[in-house]
Amino acid sequence: MRIAFFASSLVSSYWNGACTYYRGIVRALHERGHEVTFFEPDAYDRQAHRDIPDPPYATVVVYDPAEAREVVARASGFDVVAKASGVGVADDVLEAAVLELDGVRIFWDVDAPATLASMEAGPSDALRALIPDYDLVLTYGGGDPVVERYEALGARRCVPVYNALDPSTHHPVDPDPRFACDLAFLGNRLPDREARVEEFFFGAAAHLPFREFLIAGSGWDGGAARAPNIRHLGHVGTQDHNAFNRTPLTVLNVSRESMAANGFSPPTRVFEAAGAGACLITDAWEGVELFLEPGSEVLVARDGGEVAALLDGLDAGRARDIGKAALERVRAEHTYAQRAELVEQVLAVAA
Repeated sequence: MRIAFFASSLVSSYWNGACTYYRGIVRALHERGHEVTFFEPDAYDRQAHRDIPDPPYATVVVYDPAEAREVVARASGFDVVAKASGVGVADDVLEAAVLELDGVRIFWDVDAPATLASMEAGPSDALRALIPDYDLVLTYGGGDPVVERYEALGARRCVPVYNALDPSTHHPVDPDPRFACDLAFLGNRLPDREARVEEFFFGAAAHLPFREFLIAGSGWDGGAARAPNIRHLGHVGTQDHNAFNRTPLTVLNVSRESMAANGFSPPTRVFEAAGAGACLITDAWEGVELFLEPGSEVLVARDGGEVAALLDGLDAGRARDIGKAALERVRAEHTYAQRAELVEQVLAVAA
């Protein structure tokens, strides 16, 4: 099939948390024989912060957001056209224009709890009126709660296609001294995650002043290294994510508030860390056991105090065992090849 994606960016992870997801899904679809064209706007300085050149598994089209409607017309004749949430520019134009094309029209939601909250706030939401016209809604998480909420808004069908692991890009590597510490957190500073990072990361660091903590990601420039036991790195490109996850004693996942409240929404960081063989501590959210087994494949904390207690009771041997078990689990059950097979099955029904 010829598949067109309209999404934030395939080539840059700069202010683009869904980048790993797009790369994994698109590569896996390509490997299954599909021809993918990825349309991304020249926005948010992402083209100046590329992690990769145009990949061999997709044709990348970078366009001026002011010409979004004209660019959508270039997808005429494709078998499948997917508009992802959160492009960040011209979203309303893209969402309406995609529906004017033939083929299977998909709204692919990479931030379903936030998107749904916006649509449910009132009937005047522009996207809310369009959802019944899409042939299919796919989400990168959310489970039954998200499916039920989309169906209540008139979606013809909603199917979660969860984040996963691409073993060719995320895998164990040698440690890198730049990332040496007891606990590391990688994530951009976002309004609906900041309070949780304050609790789970900075709170844990305050409990353990003699342990070393590392925070990385965009937006933390002011006040991140607020204590002697905290270092701040800034943006870490995807080419360094394996070393970032592999080197520390443990790494921390902190979900956004909307994702944690909904549950069943494992972020890309969970699979990136597991794929590198890292020992992961995650904040608690409903459904985590569907992806990794608490206690043996992942450690789960309800607040910063529990993060500190888990870290304080962790030695290098147990951390290695947890990381090894997580790696085996995601390689067996949670790869993008498996997710792409699900997408094919869903598309066959939609077509």
